[in-house]
Formats: sequence, C-alpha cells, structure tokens
Amino acid sequence: MAYAIDTRCIHGEEHGNPDYNHAISYPIYQTASFSHLTPGHNPNGFDYSRESNPTRAYLEETLSSLEGARDTIAFSSGMAAISAVFEYFRPGDHIICGEDLYGGAVRLIEQVCRKNGYEVEFADTTDPDVLKAALKENTKAIYFETPTNPMMRITDIAAVAELAHRAGALVIVDNTFMTPYFQNPLKEGADVVVHSGTKYLAGHNDSVCGFLCSGSAELADRFRLLSKTTGAALGPFESWLCLRGLKTLALRMERHKSNAEAVSRWLREQSMVTNVYYAGSGMISFTVTSPEIAVAILKNIRLITFAESLGGTESLLTYPAVQTHPDVPRKQREKLGITDTLLRLSVGIENPDDIIADLRQAFENTEK
Repeated sequence: MAYAIDTRCIHGEEHGNPDYNHAISYPIYQTASFSHLTPGHNPNGFDYSRESNPTRAYLEETLSSLEGARDTIAFSSGMAAISAVFEYFRPGDHIICGEDLYGGAVRLIEQVCRKNGYEVEFADTTDPDVLKAALKENTKAIYFETPTNPMMRITDIAAVAELAHRAGALVIVDNTFMTPYFQNPLKEGADVVVHSGTKYLAGHNDSVCGFLCSGSAELADRFRLLSKTTGAALGPFESWLCLRGLKTLALRMERHKSNAEAVSRWLREQSMVTNVYYAGSGMISFTVTSPEIAVAILKNIRLITFAESLGGTESLLTYPAVQTHPDVPRKQREKLGITDTLLRLSVGIENPDDIIADLRQAFENTEK
C-alpha cells in the first residue's frame, strides 16, 4: 500500500527489522555491540553499533521512505554528513558549489577540503548560464542549497540535474530548510539529498544528527563505508529522538509555514524593515535599517530566543554575519547580502499572535 507522506512520517513503509515484541515506539538499542551467533557477520546485519544498529536502521528506512531514496545513512551531525559527501571525491575533481551556503559548509570546503586537492568553485546555481560557464571536463558534482541559508534563494533542481547529468556530474542538494514534506530533490533529478536532521526532522532543539539520502546503491554503499570507517554514525538514542520527532513532522511543518507567512506579512509593514526574504517553510530572513537596530532587536526579544540553529518548536532569531557565517569573507558576505543588518528568524510553532507581539515589543523598545 502506498501511504501519504504524513502517514509515512509516523510509520515509514517496509522495515527490515520490526520489533518482535510489537512495541509501538521502536526500541532504543543502546548497545555498543551484539553477540555473534556464528563466526563472521550476524545474519541480521548487526554486529557493532558504529557499523549498524537497529534503531538507526529503522530511522534510515523511514527517511528513505520520505525522500524516495534507495538508501539513507544517518550521521552524527549535518556537518558529518556534508563531510562524507566531500570525502567521496578525489584529488583533481572539480566541484561547483552554490555561492550562498551555510557558513559551516564554507569553512569545511576552505579549511579542510582544499588540502585534498579538490578544485572547488562557488557559483550562482540560480542562473543556468553561470552554471554552464562553470562546467569543466573534470566537473564531478554540483552542490547547493535551495532555499539557501540565509538569503532564501531558489535553484531549479530539475534544470540543474539535466545540465549536470549531461556533463557526467552528480547533483547534491541540501534539503534542510524545506524537508521532504515540502520538497523531494531526488524526484527532481538530484542524486544525493543532504539533511541537517538537527533542524526540522528532529524538530525539538534537543538532538544533533545528519542524513545522506542516495538515489543509487553505489553512492549509498560508499557513504555507508565512510560512515562506519570514520566513526561518524548516529547513536541509538539520538536516532530514537529523531524518529520521535518525525512522527509530528507533517503537523509541525504546516504550523511553521502558516506562522512564517503571518510573521513575514507583519514584517513587511514595519518601517525599520528594509527587506524580507521568505520562500516557504518556516524560515525568514530580513534586513533592518542599521546594525545598531539589528543588535537592539536581538537584545529586546523575550519569547523568541537569540540563538543559532533553526527548525525547532521554539522560535529562534540568529545574526548570520556573526553566528553562522563569520568564516565567509566579509566581501563575499556583503555580495550575497549577509550584512550586519540581516537577521534570520526560524519561526516556531507557538501561537503566531504571540510571536508577532514579541517582535512588536522588541521593535518598539528599539525605537525608544
């Protein structure tokens, strides 16, 4: 039976290792190792939790169902997942990356991956002509976010996939902001989907995790090898927390979206707000008239929390230039619009009137 996505958030589809005690909540296999029945690997595939664990496997199967993936590998963080992506490549490979990426990904590329001999080029993936000009004979992948963090720029996944595949390159899409509830990049032609599961998937600001959802067995096998060899696999308790969070993903995403739509409308009416960037889901970025006003708003909020991260039940306000993107050179930040006047709001699932009331009092107290 083909279930709708809100049902699959709760049940997934077919699971390789059902709980034989019929627990409604899949158990936490909080164990480092499993006893062996015979020499060699156990027939159920579980020998050592760095390599495989039933709780993590159940979560991976659920994510594969949501993204339409051949296989999913759960990592200890979103950055661990992104690191595994870049470990896939070899010295001399040319990789095109979206120019508006999460600052941690830029730091990884510039301070870690460059030493591996990759040729990494940042480009505007929203412009097909720019991408065509950037392609080379040794281009192996195009990696981008859509919407981007924090400027909410949109890339046409299907158009990029057509262009990249003609050149023999992979398409890797970070789907953290939209989640599989709103967007399925594999169905649009992507080869790999990246998630920081810390955000909307787990959804409660209480666990750190990441995922790579692969459209082919070859890619999945390579990423699984990297996970178990580098030790970047997600632990069983964090796997269970994300499984629990996924059960309400559909409900939460609808509330995040409706709240963000209301907040974005309110922000557009404020005299101190010069631009509002909103592309669906629960994320909004906006600029104000001066850096001093941006800092004052951060100090004045009460219900909303001034913090990094996003996608949880609580509303969080972030200062990208200082918190998430300080490793991006200032000249590049300013070119993208990541200035000292930009704030990024992850709209939670509180009552929307309360969120707006908190922003109103913060703006009013800033004017005084």
